[in-house]
Amino acid sequence: MSTAAPPAEWHRLDPRTVLVTALVVAGVVAGAAIPVTLGLTRWFSLPVAVLQVLAGAVLVIGVAAGADRVRWHRTRYRVGAERVDLHTGLLLVKRRSLARSRIRTVDLTANLMLRLLGLVTVRIGTGEQGSESTLVLDPVTRAEGERLRLLLLERAATASPGVHREGELAVLDPRWIRYAPVSFVAPMLGGAAAGAVMQVSDWVGAQGQVIEWVGDRFRETPLLWVIIVLVLAALVAGVVGALGLWIEMWWNYRLEREPGGTLRVRRGLFTSRSISVEEARLRGVDLVEPLGVRLLGAARLDAITTGLAKDHEAKNADHNTLLPAAPRARADTVAADVLREPDTPTGAALTPHPRAARGRRLRWSLAAALGPVLILTLLGALLTPVLLWIALGCAVVAVPVAVVLALDAYRALGHALSGRYLVTRSGTVRRSTAALERAGVIGWTVKQSVFQRRAGLLSVTATTAAGGGAYTAYDTDASEGLTFAADAVPGLLEPFLERAGDPGRPRP
Repeated sequence: MSTAAPPAEWHRLDPRTVLVTALVVAGVVAGAAIPVTLGLTRWFSLPVAVLQVLAGAVLVIGVAAGADRVRWHRTRYRVGAERVDLHTGLLLVKRRSLARSRIRTVDLTANLMLRLLGLVTVRIGTGEQGSESTLVLDPVTRAEGERLRLLLLERAATASPGVHREGELAVLDPRWIRYAPVSFVAPMLGGAAAGAVMQVSDWVGAQGQVIEWVGDRFRETPLLWVIIVLVLAALVAGVVGALGLWIEMWWNYRLEREPGGTLRVRRGLFTSRSISVEEARLRGVDLVEPLGVRLLGAARLDAITTGLAKDHEAKNADHNTLLPAAPRARADTVAADVLREPDTPTGAALTPHPRAARGRRLRWSLAAALGPVLILTLLGALLTPVLLWIALGCAVVAVPVAVVLALDAYRALGHALSGRYLVTRSGTVRRSTAALERAGVIGWTVKQSVFQRRAGLLSVTATTAAGGGAYTAYDTDASEGLTFAADAVPGLLEPFLERAGDPGRPRP
């Protein structure tokens, strides 16, 4: 006589979550204390303002810690044979449950505070859209987080075909930091730094003094040099910020293949991150080359995979990046190891696209460059000749840049079939070489505008449930593009094509 298995045991979060909340709120309150105190001195003396801020800080920290104590008391989870359950809430109790068979990700993150206490935040997800597809355990001990990760991602070890190696696939090379300053993050961080200076000075009521101090430094300096110096200062701040951000994100980086077919990425200096990708869900890789990084001969490697976290809290967490910007040869090697291929598909020889595609890119690029010039010219004719000189300057700079980018975008175009993968490449500011597993293609979209039809071009898009969902070969020769799609996934496109003459050359 068989007996039913005993029910799974309920567990609580780590009680030190209350301490973590109190310390975090205390840090936020401390950061706001100075401007608030200075603001109160307009109505009260300094000692009275300090006492009021201290009283408010104690109240805020106490309320936050008390609320988190209630959350801890009312939160419990369990891992059963079939499901993972999470119950939380005081007045409105939330009961959420995920089937273990649908779980695709178990990611561990820990900021500096959690790391000092030996705690982690565990995100358990199915990879579907919406927060209801993710359970968050915040926090548990690191040992418990590792236990949950191994338990929930446990799969039967199967030997996959192809050349591959287990264990460590890539580890951080500190020399890769040289690619951080040439990313697009640097100028954005520079602008953010300038904005932060103005915002903080406004909080403390000193924005006018800051502007006056800067004006005094450049009182006898021509306006052009003032602009150049300020831009250079912002760029220097951006470069420093980009270096710091890179170190925080990628220090201690390690990519490894675990038994059972799981790729694991670990990284982070202050905030540690552990991201797991099941190879069964891997559909290919995307070699990404932003313009600045590409000029230095480097590339980033992203995974094209189903089942990665897609909720609003994780969508910007670089969950799909397998390798940070590294030398292109190294990125190709890692791509081959990840895909278990002797040669990487991202290095395959690509079929170039017709010259008509070059003309289209030149026209688009010149139109984008000359549009603002035309507007400035019209305004200059109506308002002031100064705008005419600005329009001339913009034309002198923008037209050559537009032509160079258009020609580079044309040279980037290409497509090919490489073993089990179809490969598409496009882009100039952000060049992308995607190697998508042909078995992962679920459909094709063929687009041909009036202008493309006149030029004998079309764009074919492979749709898939993985990655970005669509990978396009832009402006291919009409016959070549359809042949590429038909050969990539035999039997999928043929019912929608007419064949004339040679049966191997489909046409619309």
